[in-house]
Amino acid sequence: MTGKREARKIQTRAAIIDAALHLFGRQGYENTSIDQLARAAGIGKGTVYTYFKSKSEIFLGFCEEQLSYVYGELAGKSCQDSPLIESLLTLFMGEFRFVSRNREFGRILMRETVFPKELTVDRSGPLDSKYIDILVPLFRRAQQRGELRTDLELTLVVGHFYALYIMTVGAWYMGRLLTEEDVRMAMEALFQQAMEGLVPAENRGDGCHE
Repeated sequence: MTGKREARKIQTRAAIIDAALHLFGRQGYENTSIDQLARAAGIGKGTVYTYFKSKSEIFLGFCEEQLSYVYGELAGKSCQDSPLIESLLTLFMGEFRFVSRNREFGRILMRETVFPKELTVDRSGPLDSKYIDILVPLFRRAQQRGELRTDLELTLVVGHFYALYIMTVGAWYMGRLLTEEDVRMAMEALFQQAMEGLVPAENRGDGCHE
């Protein structure tokens, strides 16, 4: 009986998020009401509030699914000995495919990532931690293989590469990158540039002091 109840809860939660995907994509996030979401999901308005306190929490539910998806992509398509850039591309391209399936959700994600205003702090904090928990081990293994310096603060490195990902997706939204292959090539070039640095090889380590 408990198993059936849990399965029903999972099904209802998924129905709410699916309804949100459909309505946000068709008429926009701001123009969608909880009443409309409830009708589209085939449930009562009160049931929606049982699972999510607000539209922003439904968005966070989408983000949780996104993290599960990209973690699955990483686990299924790379191994622990894969070069760092290959693993990062696997993860971030998986994320891009997920958000690009629904442009409206992707836009909300971009907006809330760069200029957060609606996310619930006590829910978004754990999501950030999960993201860091996925990426930090990649960088730590890269350090062990000699791909990265060992004196780096890895949470800052996470922010560095995530910012490059956000910039690449932003270019896709603006129409500067047209295809998935364009996105991958641009991301790979940015990641490679970050790994190699911008200073000419002959000047590295010289410093700025006389």
